[in-house]
Amino acid sequence: EPPDTPNDFSCHTQDMRILTCTWSQGGDTYLYGRHSPKYTLSDEFSKKMVLCTMSCSSEQCSCSWDIGQQRIYSITVTVENPLGKKTATDVFDVTHRIYPAAPFQLSEDCTDTEITLYWKHRNKGIELFCQTEVLRPDGKVELHNSSDTHLHYGSITLGELQPYTEYTARVHCGAAKHFWRWSEWSEARTIRTNEATPSGKLDIWREITPVLGGRNVTLFWKQAPSFRANGGSISYEVTWEKVEDGSKPESISFSSVYNSTRISIDNHSYRISIMAKNSVNYSLPSVLIIPRATGNSRKTLFCSFLGTEELKEEQVNGTDDGIFISWEPRYIYDSYIIDWCNFPMLQPCDLQWKRFGPNTSSALINSAAFVPGLRYNFHVYGSVANRASLLEKKTGYLRELPPLLDPIVEKVELTFNAVTLSWDSYPTNESQSGFLRGYHVYVSPIQEVCSLKGSKKHILPDDSVLCKYTIENPEEKRYTVKHLSSNTKYKLVVKAYTGGGETPIVNFIYIDTPFNSNMLYLLVLLVIVPSLVAAICRWKMKWVKECCCPVIPSPNKSKVLSLKELKKGSEKVLKISDCIPDILAVDSKAEVQKL
Repeated sequence: EPPDTPNDFSCHTQDMRILTCTWSQGGDTYLYGRHSPKYTLSDEFSKKMVLCTMSCSSEQCSCSWDIGQQRIYSITVTVENPLGKKTATDVFDVTHRIYPAAPFQLSEDCTDTEITLYWKHRNKGIELFCQTEVLRPDGKVELHNSSDTHLHYGSITLGELQPYTEYTARVHCGAAKHFWRWSEWSEARTIRTNEATPSGKLDIWREITPVLGGRNVTLFWKQAPSFRANGGSISYEVTWEKVEDGSKPESISFSSVYNSTRISIDNHSYRISIMAKNSVNYSLPSVLIIPRATGNSRKTLFCSFLGTEELKEEQVNGTDDGIFISWEPRYIYDSYIIDWCNFPMLQPCDLQWKRFGPNTSSALINSAAFVPGLRYNFHVYGSVANRASLLEKKTGYLRELPPLLDPIVEKVELTFNAVTLSWDSYPTNESQSGFLRGYHVYVSPIQEVCSLKGSKKHILPDDSVLCKYTIENPEEKRYTVKHLSSNTKYKLVVKAYTGGGETPIVNFIYIDTPFNSNMLYLLVLLVIVPSLVAAICRWKMKWVKECCCPVIPSPNKSKVLSLKELKKGSEKVLKISDCIPDILAVDSKAEVQKL
């Protein structure tokens, strides 16, 4: 194939003594040996072939020669093989084609906030314009320009830097007059600024535990966002002293690996300060005032200079992003603090705290340690003049889960139409995986669908139907299911539920209601007693007949004898002449004797 036209053909000089032209080779011609492409350079202005040292890599070729006194060139590169010829031309003023060599031998002078960077040039006699690239610790890149009036070396001062911080810098340059192209970058140099006094204050907090004769105060500290150590080796110094009598302060130092300590104090008011220290100096102190112990403060894990009473915990809700806390703002405080434990089931619990400004009344507390189903307790404090007072208590879950365990029915009381269940030992405290809202009691006869009065229908995944009763008070751990049938087998289960619901129903307890004794009594009254009476009557039929329906009535039972005319004194007399009988019968002798 014929050769391709040379691409990217251009010429430049680094020192105004040697001119170099470069170009990209075209595609493969598939001709080799003496038939491979041949390159030649010529100058249109001088009408001469350029005698240069040529070298080619896999992609690019170059050719260099001494400039001499000539300044204007029209250089043509020709590539030729037996199948064809192609050319490319570059016309230029050599003073406009300066491509400096990269700066070298970088060095620096440092303070805590400035770096002065120095470098040398190989392009002697050429005035250069240089650019310094600075890579900051946060990944941001800054460019700083400088003009080198000295022809042998250059420098630049970089200011407004952070103490004891590493920066990476490199330099490239171009011709100050008739700028054409930047040089290659110098080697990058990593420089650390000097140490300085720590800036800002530590963020400190405390936990107070009353003990016999005083209090144990656990102190915590961390580097606030505005704090900078400004040094390599840092330590902490904790100092405490009584506020009232001005006694001699006590202090203790800790290395950088520590972020807490515990001290013991009596019931007086104390001033506690914590400072960070590096090889230069101390930071400003962070101060806490521990108020004098009061009667109320001994009942709790904190001491309040206002002597507030025990506060009731308020339930708060979690979201996917954290747990939302709000509080009632008070104008007297200059800041608010919320503290909590990342691992409330452990000791130590990894106490955390966060500060907020005086105009804040809510916050979303989040932590990578928060997990669903675990209760977290939060304390909201107000702080003024370095004195903190507990204002509110909150408790909540990142997300509530169903209870891990079902209530265990410990007592079952049966009657023929009711059953009473008790589960008194079931816990309702923070060990639960959600706020306990109440209980559901499920019941159903074994052989039929449940339809008890006062219940709601609940359908299981297998389409079986249960009767459901709801108890909305978590502390009510006793329930009576009424309207049962006697002499019937039932299955029952008690489930606790939280804001996260309840676990699926798996295990039941089974009961058999006893026979109804009232039905037995009714059976006795309606069947047995009449039957007994009938049997007795049958057995004594003659006697009954004589008593109730005699053939000859007893005269003493006749209503006739109740007439006043028939009475003589206290006796009743009936004369035969007073009565006209219809029938006259003569009884046997035995009957006469009875009468």
